[in-house]
Amino acid sequence: MAYAYWKSNRHESHAVFDLFFRKNPFEGEFTVFAGLEEAVRFVSAFRFSQADLEYVRSLMPACDPAYFEWLASIDCSRVRIHAIREGTVVFPRIPLLIVEGPLAICQLLETTLLTLVNYASLVTTNAARFRIAAGADKTLLEFGLRRAQGPDGGVSASRYSYIGGFDATSNVLAGKLFGVPVRGTHAHAFVTAFTDLDALETHTISDAQGKTVDFVGLVRQCREELGFTRTNEGELAS
Repeated sequence: MAYAYWKSNRHESHAVFDLFFRKNPFEGEFTVFAGLEEAVRFVSAFRFSQADLEYVRSLMPACDPAYFEWLASIDCSRVRIHAIREGTVVFPRIPLLIVEGPLAICQLLETTLLTLVNYASLVTTNAARFRIAAGADKTLLEFGLRRAQGPDGGVSASRYSYIGGFDATSNVLAGKLFGVPVRGTHAHAFVTAFTDLDALETHTISDAQGKTVDFVGLVRQCREELGFTRTNEGELAS
């Protein structure tokens, strides 16, 4: 996605992302927001190391070399985060974080921010429900480590899913650490970042023989043949 933004010269466009959830966990009536400190720490330190860049380059060898120069230069100095106070009771569809800044950088932050906030809020909400059930006069101790998803959660799950028979992972860090093949789709935010075909720098690509092909025209033709006539131009552009 970041490469597509960069290639279409939309990577510097100002974007605003809302991080929210759609329903309370455990069929409950509330959620306790947590994970803000970890999210801020992650954004403050976000960089691509030389080893990171070399690994991404190995996954995308056909990319324009200038793209990796851009990756090496980015930081989050232009990213702004607005947030609800950690520990606050929150409800569905209320933005917990509002992240604004350059489109491609915010997109790169999305998955990690989601996992930092989702897991922290899930565990905090569960603990709050136990406290309510037990009352204020009971001592509660947390003994969850032996049943947790490994000390590093998502990375452990990616590794052991592959051992168990999965073909690939969307977790690029797991790919770098363990050699798990990396595959993925794109986020809904990617689709909504394009409004029409004017957002594209070019409508053509080069085929395997080096001939120029009207790629957008081919996609339009396929769309008509398949009957996807309700697809709008923004979706087609993305």
